[in-house]
Amino acid sequence: MDLEAYSAVHGDRWQELDRLARTRRTSGPDADRLVAGYQEAATDLARIRGAAPRTATGDRLSLAVSRARLRFTGTPVDPLTALSAFFVRQLPAAMYRIRWTTLWVGAATAAIAVIVAVWITTTPGATATFGSPAALRQYATEDFQAYYSDHGLGAFSAQVWSNNAFIAARMVAFGITGLYVPVSIVQNAVSLGVSAAIMHSQGRLGDFFLYIAPHGQLELYSVFLAGGAGLMIAWSWVAPGARTRAQALAEDGRALITVAVGLVLTLLLSGLVEGVVTRQEWPWAVKIGIGTVALGAVLWYQWVLGGRAHRAGERGDVEEFERGATALTAG
Repeated sequence: MDLEAYSAVHGDRWQELDRLARTRRTSGPDADRLVAGYQEAATDLARIRGAAPRTATGDRLSLAVSRARLRFTGTPVDPLTALSAFFVRQLPAAMYRIRWTTLWVGAATAAIAVIVAVWITTTPGATATFGSPAALRQYATEDFQAYYSDHGLGAFSAQVWSNNAFIAARMVAFGITGLYVPVSIVQNAVSLGVSAAIMHSQGRLGDFFLYIAPHGQLELYSVFLAGGAGLMIAWSWVAPGARTRAQALAEDGRALITVAVGLVLTLLLSGLVEGVVTRQEWPWAVKIGIGTVALGAVLWYQWVLGGRAHRAGERGDVEEFERGATALTAG
């Protein structure tokens, strides 16, 4: 089947069906056209799926057919069930698919950060290029610690969360370019290395690790997840396998973009740890332990729960979740 030609012939009819399915108040003639259009589109969808099981065109038509069916048959998909399926199966499965890429991103970040820190520390005069002795001392002894306590608890947590979530979302969304993620990884790693080198020059390297350890474990791992998702989306375009590039990008993009939803939640958790836990006068073992538990929960969600979903055949596609969302807006 020539999918493009088939879409060109029937595309207007599919768009009309989608328009009728989205209309909240339907007249008698419109209802008749909706039923007739649904029957024709369902036949078209069966033909498309028979020729190519997963295509962007087929996915869009499937969603339009689902909306139309909901208009005259009620709600076959319970929104709460769809929401539960998304967080219990689809999201962890999508995160599981990028588990090894996530680790490679983390390893690359650590290697670059260590190289930068060692080079600055061992190169005479390198540290001085980042500021005067007084400025470096103030950064290491005052500014670095004050960052976690100068703002109100709620405002600081919200600021950290929104900033990190925006960075992670961009890494996923712009991953298709193939360049945005590597550049972001290098920039992030260099920043870590420079900060560590400055703190070391003032004899405060221990404070550097103590202050970033509670929240940094989960925050950095979330960034690694975002980088892994972005790189996998780019790779689906570079090496699509037996699929066309458009088909590979549509299929993998739909699945891996769900990781961005998970990152909003993991970064919210790390933001709460950074805004609430790090500033407390608790023993460092307690604060770091809380951060480790938070990271452990996310690792369990990705590797254990995600592994179960993946082995059960779940790919992390958002189609079922979209149908549940459609149920909320239909009628």
